[in-house]
Amino acid sequence: MAQRRLIDRSRLERLPVIHQLRQSVGLQRGMLVAGLVLTGIFLLCALLAPWIAPYSYSQLSGADGANFGAQQPPSAAHPLGTTVGGYDVLSRVIWGAQTALMVVVVAIAMSVVLGIVLGLVSGYLGGWVDRVLVVVADAIYAFPTLLLAIVVAIAINNGQSGLWPGIMAAAASITVVFIPQYFRVVRAEVVRVKSEAFVESARVIGASTPRIMFRHVLRNSTRTLPLIVTLNASEAIATLAALGFLGFGIQPTVAAEWGFDLNKSISDVAAGIWWTAIPPGIAIVLTVLGITLIGESLNDLADPRLRARRRSKASQTPADAVAAHQPTAQEFMGEVQ
Repeated sequence: MAQRRLIDRSRLERLPVIHQLRQSVGLQRGMLVAGLVLTGIFLLCALLAPWIAPYSYSQLSGADGANFGAQQPPSAAHPLGTTVGGYDVLSRVIWGAQTALMVVVVAIAMSVVLGIVLGLVSGYLGGWVDRVLVVVADAIYAFPTLLLAIVVAIAINNGQSGLWPGIMAAAASITVVFIPQYFRVVRAEVVRVKSEAFVESARVIGASTPRIMFRHVLRNSTRTLPLIVTLNASEAIATLAALGFLGFGIQPTVAAEWGFDLNKSISDVAAGIWWTAIPPGIAIVLTVLGITLIGESLNDLADPRLRARRRSKASQTPADAVAAHQPTAQEFMGEVQ
């Protein structure tokens, strides 16, 4: 029984985030914990929005049939007030987390799949295929991120649409921007891995090219992708908010979107009505900050030199710390320095 508990505990400690959390110390652990807390709040709001939001994202009246009213200040019925369109601000912020999560998941999934496949084919086959894909990826990467996302959003569905068409349009806009990043990382790893001895051995025993690519090369070329996914998730939320702010997002009657609500509150700020702009703005900042902290912390922990340096500092005794700041005694030409 005790042995089984030890095995379960060792398996739990090997989970990605828990393993990195145990490796981190000091400020690095604080950053990782803060990122996990902020991201956890975002995920809970997104997954539990139908149960924790006071009202629906498009609800304009209460159970008694009375309208909420536009630009109403915070009150017991509306803790964060109402928007210029008469929606409850708190409900729109909570439902906006669900919209952001759906767009991020779809965009990251499509980017990872397409980027991995293209990078694998380009790096392993080489030749003219590699040259063409590299040129196309560099051309896409040269465009400004937001401008490219706007162009794709307009081309897909004129910039505005319903819930799932709008989510797919926003996700596709973000996907086009992210594919070159995954393509570059996977291609570089594939070029390195395909010259390893185990790949040559697979060729010698007669393994087919698809089998070598997907079974031997691919599984050894995607170790750094989780770090890129976390960093791109925060960028995807910022891009989605920018699209909504510029009017190329999702219609407010089919979903709540932080960027759209922030755009509609511009005139309110000039009139001294703060409650329509600050909540969605804070939601964007905290969500992007939380995911970015996780990505940066995991990126630092993936560097063995930084990890070893932090471990040595964490395990240093007070005597070692004093000795480290004392001049080193060396005999050189009869003198002690």
